[in-house]
Amino acid sequence: GVHRKPSLLAHPGPLVKSEETVILQCWSDVMFEHFLLHREGTFNDTLRLTGELHDGVSKANFSIGRMTQDLAGTYRCYGSVPHSPYQLSAPSDPLDIVITGLCGKPSLSAQPRPMVKAGESVTLSCSSRSSYDIYHLSREGEAHELRFPAVPKVNGTFQANFPLGPATHGGTYRCFGSFRDSPYEWSDLSDPLLVSVTG
Repeated sequence: GVHRKPSLLAHPGPLVKSEETVILQCWSDVMFEHFLLHREGTFNDTLRLTGELHDGVSKANFSIGRMTQDLAGTYRCYGSVPHSPYQLSAPSDPLDIVITGLCGKPSLSAQPRPMVKAGESVTLSCSSRSSYDIYHLSREGEAHELRFPAVPKVNGTFQANFPLGPATHGGTYRCFGSFRDSPYEWSDLSDPLLVSVTG
């Protein structure tokens, strides 16, 4: 907490398919000499890299190679300045790295239909015969996802409904399923669903 926190980003993104590579980039406008990357819950998984200067920003790229369940989790990074290696910055905001594609994809549908009039309410339903505990809904171009618990249905599926409210603009949506005891391991993503708004 000696210096203000750096920022932590994932390239190409925090949702990573099994066996794909993700780069975690720690950066700051404070001229840190070293950056440390730490995964929550593990004491031996702290990586240390020398910062590089680019356009007044110091940064380090940590390659988290060939994604497996063991590498998924919550990461934070810290910075240290020259001659003070034991004085670390405040931690970055947490970044969840999730592995996807380990289970079958759910289905995504729209009620009453995927093409609605402006102001008409629309609800997206994510469902599967796999007994997922939680469903995650993401909209293309947005970083954050919605999540709702799955509910068993009489037809043998497990479903969650995402009420989007009165439609104002469309978008492409996908959903994932996950289990409570492995929150960083998600299903394959559903087929995309385009919601369009007319009028």
